[in-house]
Amino acid sequence: MNMARTNALLSKLDFIYGNEKAHVILQHINRMLTRFSEQSQAKEKRWVSEKDVMLITYGDTIRSGNEAPFQTLSRFLLLNCKDLLSAVHILPFYPYSSDDGFSVIDYREVNPDLGNWDDVTELSYHFDLMFDEVINHISQHSRWFQEYLSGNAEFVDYFIEADPLADYSSVTRPRALPLLTKFNTSSGEKSIWTTFSADQIDLNYANEKVFLEILEILLMYTARGARYIRLDAIGFMWKKLGTTCMHLEETHALVQVIRDVLEIAAQDTVIITETNVPHRDNISYFGNGSNEAHMVYQFPLPPLTLHTLHTGNSSKLQEWAMSLEPTTNETAFFNFIASHDGIGVRPVEGILTKEEVNIMADKVKEHGGFVSYKANGDGTESPYELNINYLNALSHPEDSIQLKVKRFSAAHAILLSFMGMPAIYIHSLFGSQNDLEGVKVTGRNRSINREQLQYDLLQLELETEGSLRRQVFLSLKKLIEIRTSEPCFHPNAAQHVLKCDDRLFTLVRKSSEADEVLVIVNVTNDTLNLPFSELKLAWMDGETVVDLISSLSIQIKDSLQINLEPYQVIWIKRLKGGDNK
Repeated sequence: MNMARTNALLSKLDFIYGNEKAHVILQHINRMLTRFSEQSQAKEKRWVSEKDVMLITYGDTIRSGNEAPFQTLSRFLLLNCKDLLSAVHILPFYPYSSDDGFSVIDYREVNPDLGNWDDVTELSYHFDLMFDEVINHISQHSRWFQEYLSGNAEFVDYFIEADPLADYSSVTRPRALPLLTKFNTSSGEKSIWTTFSADQIDLNYANEKVFLEILEILLMYTARGARYIRLDAIGFMWKKLGTTCMHLEETHALVQVIRDVLEIAAQDTVIITETNVPHRDNISYFGNGSNEAHMVYQFPLPPLTLHTLHTGNSSKLQEWAMSLEPTTNETAFFNFIASHDGIGVRPVEGILTKEEVNIMADKVKEHGGFVSYKANGDGTESPYELNINYLNALSHPEDSIQLKVKRFSAAHAILLSFMGMPAIYIHSLFGSQNDLEGVKVTGRNRSINREQLQYDLLQLELETEGSLRRQVFLSLKKLIEIRTSEPCFHPNAAQHVLKCDDRLFTLVRKSSEADEVLVIVNVTNDTLNLPFSELKLAWMDGETVVDLISSLSIQIKDSLQINLEPYQVIWIKRLKGGDNK
């Protein structure tokens, strides 16, 4: 480690832990890096491109008899998605006790019900992988917490003992659950900080030993095949009574240290922070553009896309998109519209009104979904998350298959058009719907979008002409294939939003070569006519452009009218200087 990097790292550690501890911690990090470099092969640093599209999935979403689910997943993806997707986010695949994997018992092991580390490594030969670093909390059944309960001095400060009589009214509560949980320890009953549930015990990062443990685990993940590291619920990492305990300076400093360590040990790694919070707080994890996360989740996009297609009005989505600042060459948005979780509505605070959120929540219920609420600290509750499969969220159960597919494809065209790297949830890619039986079995709203699928049946449905799954998959497949061959959709390519007709979502993406793609999405169930002149583009009269989706050529002229069928998507390509051939 060179002197400049050493001093920078020491300065951050000094801020977090004080000068005396900082030097000791740095020595530990140096020894850790030496061990890691001896065990791992260095990879060349690279950035993402328009060719990068990620799939989000649990390790056991697809099952086949007694075959290890990891092997089933690998077999299925190699058959259907090998040349379609570049990366796979495997949701927490470690031994766990609750929350579908997000209450980790052992960070260093693979859940034997899924497979083993060899299976993970094998998958990494075919796709870039994203691992979850679920490090705000750990399972109460973990060895760390059990050692704490038994009085092992080594683990005495791994967790946060709290005074139940103190004032916690300013602390952010992500769920309508108690912040503290009582446990019997070897030294009596203690109230322990449990932000998310009684089974998810917050780790105490004021204890540097905890942070060093986590750094070592993180390096192990990169050695095991992780190119992307997702820092789950990272905003809650540092606790300071009298504050919201969210996004504190110490938390940002810890993320910066993680970035520094990975820049040294595994420079190919991409750090993605997961913070389901209002946009301004979310993008704070870009830091100065080169010292914290490489990517941040674009949390307003799912609810804003849903609102747009519910109302047939793109004004809120386009106004928000116009407010986005360009990212640096080392940062990008991580875009998605559906995931294993529900559709969070906190990120649209200040963008959608409370009434608009409530209307959206009511429609989700009408479509067979649920609404989860959060405690506000004053005895009231408000919607926190809409729990529904995204396909069902967009369409009424009685809508035709054709209408569902068109509306769903329009939503994904918006996702794939946006600046940043897109991620598609496995149940979206393969046209799944609400799993109400799963909710009955688990009693958890989020189970509505976490169904386990049987390999043979899923494959049969994908091969059956006219089936919903086949129509959804082929529609999204076509959009992805076009996107990944078009430099104008590079994550950092310029984006310019066009305001012309609120019934349309319109923007222009421009590549570094100055080629352009005009994106037009009809967000209504009506046939629309758009005078090209209303777009106010400086495109030359007489030049010929091409719609990448239909392959039709279009000649630009003042009288040009663009006709759009309900939910139709147009991606019009214009080469630099209008030199289309």
